[in-house]
Amino acid sequence: MADNTLFRDLGDGLVLRQATAADVEAVASFNACVHSDVGWDKPDVHVAAWVRDLMTQPHPTFKVGDFLVVEDTANGAIVSSTNLISQTWSYGGIELGVGRPELVGTHPDYRRRGLVRAQFEVLHQWSAERDHQLQAITGIPWYYRQFGYEMTMNLHGGLRGPVSSVPALKDGQEEAYRIRRAAAGDLAFIRQVDGYAQQRYLVHCVRDEILWRYELEGRSPESAGALRFEVIETAAGEPVGFIAYMATRWANGVYLRQYELAPGVSWWAVTPAVLRHVKKAGAEIPLYMEENGSPPLELIGLSLGPEHPVYPIVADWLPWVSHPYAWYIRVPDVPGFLTTIVPVLERRLADSVLVGHTGSLGLDFYRGGARVMFEGGRIVDIVPWPWDQGGDSDRRAGGAFARFPDLTFLHVLFGYRSFAELERAYADCGGNLEGRLLVSVLFPKQDSAIWPVS
Repeated sequence: MADNTLFRDLGDGLVLRQATAADVEAVASFNACVHSDVGWDKPDVHVAAWVRDLMTQPHPTFKVGDFLVVEDTANGAIVSSTNLISQTWSYGGIELGVGRPELVGTHPDYRRRGLVRAQFEVLHQWSAERDHQLQAITGIPWYYRQFGYEMTMNLHGGLRGPVSSVPALKDGQEEAYRIRRAAAGDLAFIRQVDGYAQQRYLVHCVRDEILWRYELEGRSPESAGALRFEVIETAAGEPVGFIAYMATRWANGVYLRQYELAPGVSWWAVTPAVLRHVKKAGAEIPLYMEENGSPPLELIGLSLGPEHPVYPIVADWLPWVSHPYAWYIRVPDVPGFLTTIVPVLERRLADSVLVGHTGSLGLDFYRGGARVMFEGGRIVDIVPWPWDQGGDSDRRAGGAFARFPDLTFLHVLFGYRSFAELERAYADCGGNLEGRLLVSVLFPKQDSAIWPVS
């Protein structure tokens, strides 16, 4: 171990350090075992391929040293590991730096020793040094709440149904649209269509040309993160949209992860052709894991989030609702985050019944908070608001305030829940009339769609 890779002696012969190029196979093997859905003794080769891609292939936002490992010096084994994948997300058109912890795992014999907590302390430090304004992770229920995260943004969700429900072509009818593998020459079109689609959402992940090229050409085909991108075009060869699905099939179902059309193109006209194509392609792609035999393709799903323009069209064909899970989000500096998104907040205020508002809003988190000050419809300052230095006196004086226990403010901040929904769910969430109106105006409920950099 080089001195500059050693972060911390954790005791009992365990050290926390950055990974190096010499660790690639050990880190890949460890993650393939710890993240296998069928047991430690049956490694997930797709996870291993993903790790190798991150550590050995040119990646737009990641390098080998962005992996952390805990090593048992008694035998040289890696017993815990995490990493941090930097990316940019957009909140209402404002771009933000985001740190995404990923591939978090610990060998069963070494759990409950605080190894992940020690690594998250380093990841959060890295994130701060990289000017990330939030961290986001997907993971098992409750676990990441220990480290300051709140489940507060929709993850996946959609519709699914039997392949037998996909409408067939009528006798003598030919497809009006054809679908082919995307190539480098399609990147500009795909970026344009994706940019148009993301306007529907409050938060989305921003990809420049380099990141799009990586998604199309930079991943190993067997990687767990690999998607197959395809372009939808007319019989005359005019591109009208694109789709993406995993390069391997999960059990008896195939699921679209991306489906977008260019402005002015009819979802009603295109969608039946897309479903027929996915039905055929899904039956041909290899299974993700073949431990339980080779089940035939029985299901088609649209894993496009809880809201999407195509859902009303396919509701009869794909009638089963897959409810979304949730992203864990951490915002270490709420007043700073609010300051960054001031243009979004002012735009919402200008379009509301409180246009031109003057006053202040105390956001009380019980053990902290923020004060937002308005003058003529403009936000002139946002400052921390400790609960014991003004919160109670402001409420007694009749100022606008709203109370949020624990991390529940993040629910309205990211449009995940309305303020009224939070008030019904939490008895200690509330505010006065002016405060409730301001929060409802500044933080309306709105869906987000995050396809993260991985």
